[in-house]
Amino acid sequence: MTTQALILFHDAEDYRDRLAPRFPTVQFHAVHHASDAEPIIGDVEVIMGLGHHIPPALIAKAKKLKWVQALTTGTETLTAPGVLQPNVVLTSTRGVHGPQMSELAFLNMIALNRDFRRMQRNQAEGKWDQWNQPILEDKTVVIVGLGLLAEHLAERCKLFGMHVVGVSDGRTKGPHFDEVHPRKALVALAARADFLMLLVPYSPATHYLISRDVLGAMKPSAFLINLARGGVLDEAALIEHLQAGKIAGAALDVFSKQPLPPDNPLWRMPNVIITPNVGGRSDKFVAQTLAVIERNVAAFIEGRIKDMRNVIPH
Repeated sequence: MTTQALILFHDAEDYRDRLAPRFPTVQFHAVHHASDAEPIIGDVEVIMGLGHHIPPALIAKAKKLKWVQALTTGTETLTAPGVLQPNVVLTSTRGVHGPQMSELAFLNMIALNRDFRRMQRNQAEGKWDQWNQPILEDKTVVIVGLGLLAEHLAERCKLFGMHVVGVSDGRTKGPHFDEVHPRKALVALAARADFLMLLVPYSPATHYLISRDVLGAMKPSAFLINLARGGVLDEAALIEHLQAGKIAGAALDVFSKQPLPPDNPLWRMPNVIITPNVGGRSDKFVAQTLAVIERNVAAFIEGRIKDMRNVIPH
């Protein structure tokens, strides 16, 4: 019997062309938009796509659904109450996004630390303006969240001579971390941070984890970088602190509302770097995620659910 699998992604054909020869008993349907899946959704047993781009309304129409493979680490939109039936297996691609997330983290840390936006403005004006260039060595980075992405980043921070502090309620230590503390210590840790780096998954427990109090504890010379989820950060409080000069700047890849509305003041702040939720993307994304997907497809069609990688309870 043929398994019907839906791939919902802008590079869906690439996944289909790589997977189909290896798994001839699976029919892979490549679509770019959820609306394109309407004619086949009733027969689909498998859906693959970015977690936050798989609409619950589409899932509700997939009456034969048995498995959802998120191409993301985050699955909070899929684990929300009522989205998936208890018998549907949910898996993620946790652990494959480390290189691109770490590179974006360093792009932001170096650009903020050296005021690269000022250099770009000077270049546009033909203005020769020199100042001492701050370096990352001996700076303290406080990484909120202690998963595989954080471990990947921490290892690279140590190569730059940084002091690496982790924040987690689930772990008390981690490789390449100099210290690990629970979330209740966040205010005190924020006061020590040169960079407050957000990599924690979003959940009701982490909603506005970076609160007005946490932001208020940060040094005027410190920077905040959010590569997690918009809901982890009190965005309005951040804007107030930036406008008042209470922190030095911020780099944001995720927002409470996406796309970020054109009238949001963050767009016009000279000490803010905005990227359009590209942290998990790379030019090798398909190959990176296939390392998980191929194993999971093989296990699924052979009925070896226990061997599937990154199964998420829901």
